[in-house]
This record gives sequence, structure tokens and C-alpha cells, in this order.
Amino acid sequence: MDSKSVKEFIRKEVPDWDDELIATARFKAFSGQKSDWEPKFQFWKNLIVKIARHFGVFIISPPQVKNEWFNRGGLTPLCIDHVLFIMYNEGEITRISDMVGPYSGRITQLFYKVKSLMNRSTMSPESILLEDCLILTTLLKEKADEVIKCLSESHWNSHCVVTRNKFESMCGGQKEGYAVLSYLSGCRKGQYLSTNKKELIEGIKVSLSSAVVSGVSSLDFDTLHLIWTQEKLQQQLDVIDRRWEMSRQSALASLKSGNKKLALRHAKEMKLGTENREKCNSLLNRVEEVLSVIANVESTKQVTGAIQIGARVIKENKISIEEVQLCLEELDESIDSQKQVEKALAPSLDMEDEDIEEEFRKLELEIGSGNLKDLNPEAGVSDSEGTDQSLADALLNLKLADDAPGSGSAIQNSGLPAKNKESNSPMLEAA
Repeated sequence: MDSKSVKEFIRKEVPDWDDELIATARFKAFSGQKSDWEPKFQFWKNLIVKIARHFGVFIISPPQVKNEWFNRGGLTPLCIDHVLFIMYNEGEITRISDMVGPYSGRITQLFYKVKSLMNRSTMSPESILLEDCLILTTLLKEKADEVIKCLSESHWNSHCVVTRNKFESMCGGQKEGYAVLSYLSGCRKGQYLSTNKKELIEGIKVSLSSAVVSGVSSLDFDTLHLIWTQEKLQQQLDVIDRRWEMSRQSALASLKSGNKKLALRHAKEMKLGTENREKCNSLLNRVEEVLSVIANVESTKQVTGAIQIGARVIKENKISIEEVQLCLEELDESIDSQKQVEKALAPSLDMEDEDIEEEFRKLELEIGSGNLKDLNPEAGVSDSEGTDQSLADALLNLKLADDAPGSGSAIQNSGLPAKNKESNSPMLEAA
């Protein structure tokens, strides 16, 4: 983080940052009751979080915050140590030394927890400025969610295994990876695993769903070894491609200078590089194919498990397959009917008055021929004789509001006819 960029961001966020009178009040140390300095504390706390979030970091250095971020011509805030100390006591920031070591065993993690609790009691406003780095817990959670979301976009299963190097690069560095994995381990959403295959291979198993991460299996170790091999082969391919390009440039330069012997040597290097690339690419394709098979098997296993659970629920509730199929068919019919009703009731926004009058004449003809006989009894219409005549009278009294205020001609379908308070006959209104 460049201090110049930070200061430019501060001036955008705090328009009165360069006001001498306001700055003098802000830079003073806390004194008096909490109500006296609470607004000042909230200002500095929110500004620290905004800066860190804007620059994509969740680990801050107390000396950098005080002496670089908020330095105004050699003057630094006298209250920053108390701001960080209060944030620490309220759990809004923490030290890396307070976090449980995610790469250690259960007993060691328990020891770290007890040690951190003992160290918290010795913390003071002066000592917190001596810390190398502090972690903003809110932004740490946001970073962990971001990493899980990124992994979910490239994995279809409820969990995944990645190498430690890839995990740390996604988090932004070694310290950041340590903090994120410590947080995920505390939530039981992540677990460290390692295996020795001629050399130490380290990885992280992450749960991509709301469930806790499952225990590490032998398949997880094999998957980690394959993924590690895949990354190594890809790195080797990148090295071969760079060397091939360098040989190509050298061959071209040799030809231009007339040194055909040297150009021929570079051409042989290019051919050897091409052969090595084909072998490496073939191995990479085989590894990727095995990983794809493993992923498909796990997906099939999840689907099979879901089917078995569904079958067990059906059996426990004594529901037959025919009943389930019938319910599905009825649901499809209900959806189709609803779509047809919505389509029929959808108002036409570009309908002209002539179209409305034509529809009105059709309704009159249908009423005259006795096609409209049954009305909804909930609308207050009885089945007595004269219903058709009452409906006809109501339709004849229908007024087309050509001069409706604001929107011109419009038709509103209520779905049910309204009840006339005097004659209990249905009325259709157009407004």
C-alpha cells in the first residue's frame, strides 16, 4: 500500500481532512467520559476499516497506520493507540499470535488458545503499537467468504482440496493464508492436510457448503497428490514455453546477423523444447482426466445419496411412486393453467379505443346468446333468474373513460365482478 494513494483516498472520504481547526480536535488524545470521545473513536475506527477494505487488505501494521496513513505534515493522531486498543478489546481486531495455528495438531492448538488468553490480559494501548501486524476480523471474514466463493465457481462438489501454495495465493500471501485458514478451521469449514511423496505436499480441504468440512480420507490425500502434480506440470510447461520463445528470438537474431550455425543450434533447442512440451502436456492431460473422473464419481455419489434419502422418506411416509408421479403431473398442469390465466389477464398497453369497443360488442353478443351463465358465487351473485339480464344491463351501462387523468385509455381486470350495494347485481367498472 502506497502512503500517497492512502492519503488521496482519505481526502476523498473526508472532505474536511485538511481543515486545521477540525484536524486539531481529531488528533487530540481521548479524555473525559466515554460519551465525550465516542464520536471521535467511531470516526477513526470506520476510517481504518474503509481504507483497508478499499485497498483489499485485512492485515494492518500499527506503526504504518499511525506514522504513514494519518501523518499530516509530521503530526500524527495521539489517540490511535487507544482506538486500536478499544477495537482489540471489542474483538474487532486481533493479533496473529492470538489465532490458533491451523497447521498444528489439536493439542498444540489448545495450547495456543490458552496462551493467547493469558497474553490478552497484558495488552495495553502502548504495547499494541509495538505489534508487527493486526487483523481486522470483519474483513477477515469477508476474505474467507470471497475465497470460498472463488473455489465454488471452479468446483461442483460440496468440498474441494487445493494445495497450500494456491490457497495462500488466493488469500494474498503467506500471512493472509495463515489467518484465513485459522478462521476457517475455527468455523470447521477448513482443514489442513499433508502427505509425503518423496517431498512434503501440503494442502487445504475446504467445505463449499453450509456444512462443516468432513474428515480427511485417503481419497483426499490422493487428490492432493494429483493436484500438486498438475500444478508442477503446468509450471514446467510455462518454463518450456519461455525457453522456446527465447530460443526463437535468438534464432531470428542469428539469422539476421548471418550466423547460420548459431541459428541452427537455436532451432535444435526449439525442436527439443517442442518434444518436451508434448510429453509434459500428455502427462498433464492424463492427470486432468483422472481428476475429472474423481470429480464425476463424487458428484454421482452425492446424487445417489440424495435419491436414497428421497426413497427412504417416501417409504417412511407410505407414499407410492404412482402418487408422487401424479402429484408432479398435477403440479405441471397447475403451472400451465396459471401461465394461461396470467397471459389472458395481461393488459394490452397499446390497445386502441376501437379495439376496446370491438371487445365490448363481442361481450354483448355472447350475453345475448346466453353463453355467460355461471358466475362466481363469492362475488355476491345469486343463481336466480334474471342474472343474465342484470349482467347485460351492467355491461350496457359500461363507460369507456377516454379522459382518465394521467394515463389515457386503460382497462383493469379485477378477476371477479363487483357487488352493487343497491340491487346486488354485478357491475363491471372501467376507469
